[in-house]
Amino acid sequence: MNKIKLILADDHQIILDGLSEVLKKHDDLELLGQFHNGKEVYSFIKNNEVDVAILDINMPEMDGISCAKILKREYPNIKIIMLTMYAQKSFIDEIIKIGIEGCLLKNNSGKELYDAILRVHSGKFYYDKIKDFTNSQEEIASYKLGEREIEIIKLLSEGLATNEIAERLFLSNHTVSTHRKNILKKTGVNNTTQLIQFAHENHLI
Repeated sequence: MNKIKLILADDHQIILDGLSEVLKKHDDLELLGQFHNGKEVYSFIKNNEVDVAILDINMPEMDGISCAKILKREYPNIKIIMLTMYAQKSFIDEIIKIGIEGCLLKNNSGKELYDAILRVHSGKFYYDKIKDFTNSQEEIASYKLGEREIEIIKLLSEGLATNEIAERLFLSNHTVSTHRKNILKKTGVNNTTQLIQFAHENHLI
């Protein structure tokens, strides 16, 4: 029996240990390695055959989204399952656009993760929990600002620079810059000063 070759990536060791224990219970799975960021994942995949990559959305040095984009471009046969704490429809829209095959909230059970692995490995998608990813109260309906975007606005209002925000949120500088551009576009303002004023006026901070 050919085992499904997996890798796990999360910046919290306790989560890696827990997921590893769950996956080791299944004889048809082979866990090749644990990693703490997207750079480590990419380096490993360049020299090893991997069937399914399970990535956390928020990781230092290279986050899950940035890593997934590279893998989809250079290793399209690798299936990807994204793990997240954020139940936002806007997030689902983004990862579907990238072509990521699966997504699970971190509070799902080990059985659901196993089912997701089998499903994406067979060439299907696993978004059975998509009903949980509805627009939440954190998303401002009139401007469609997501929770992550509001978080970045708050940090900008504290005077943090892009690299400081990236470090605080365990994101890449590029990801923070992209979020900032999207925020400015959604709110219709031209710079950080106007954005902070907008945020105060709309009770976002």
